[in-house]
Amino acid sequence: MSSVTSISSVSNNVRQRVTPEEWEVRVKLAAAYRLAALYKWTDHIYTHFSARVPGPEEHFLINAFGLLFDEISASNLVKVDLDGTIVDDPTGLGINYAGYVIHSAIHGARHDLQAVLHTHTRDGIAVSAQKDGLLPISQHSIGFSGRVAYHGYEGVALDLDERERLVADLGDKSVMILRNHGLLTAGVSVEHAFQQLQQLERACNIQVAAQAAGNAELIFPPREVVEKVEQQAKVFASGEGPGVARHWNALIRQLERSDIDYKN
Repeated sequence: MSSVTSISSVSNNVRQRVTPEEWEVRVKLAAAYRLAALYKWTDHIYTHFSARVPGPEEHFLINAFGLLFDEISASNLVKVDLDGTIVDDPTGLGINYAGYVIHSAIHGARHDLQAVLHTHTRDGIAVSAQKDGLLPISQHSIGFSGRVAYHGYEGVALDLDERERLVADLGDKSVMILRNHGLLTAGVSVEHAFQQLQQLERACNIQVAAQAAGNAELIFPPREVVEKVEQQAKVFASGEGPGVARHWNALIRQLERSDIDYKN
């Protein structure tokens, strides 16, 4: 496909040939892409959000390589298996192999996680390049205390064997900072992964802003306060409770004030 016009004309038969459960995931994942564009978390046509397709086939959905985040819709997402075989590609654009390597690693190893979101934002990369990583200096960042994994930079993710090291570094966590690279969150649903990403992006924004003050000394809360917040954040971390749905519904209301095409 060579133009936005041709992209937008992808047949609606995609909805007709997938299950209602898959269509629901497609709509939510497309909304996540559009929200990322709204919040300016994009890196042109690079970085990826993915979601597991309901069912036993071990398929996941990811963006077509070449589309901007604000062009992603439910019907133009690409379906791929864990081996990298494209199952369904309505646009014919294929996928970015580096995105496949990272996302297939997590979908293949962590069946408890349904969605994986990865960004290359300025502040996210800035924090990823700092030796001490995410600092417990704000309510936003303290909520991630003890929950952030780190993976060292190995170059553009084109080597399949990196998947083993990435999964080993992630362990049982669902939030990862990729050193010199960016941020990654995963969740029990698209909604949960996005809520975590929004919180993590904000924590990085705050950290970079606080450090920009130069010689101003940063205040680190006492360890007992950090531990208290860790306990308070457990429901947020698990994706349980009504908070995730409440947060997501507000996001969708915000998005749909200007954009409803994601559902096509």
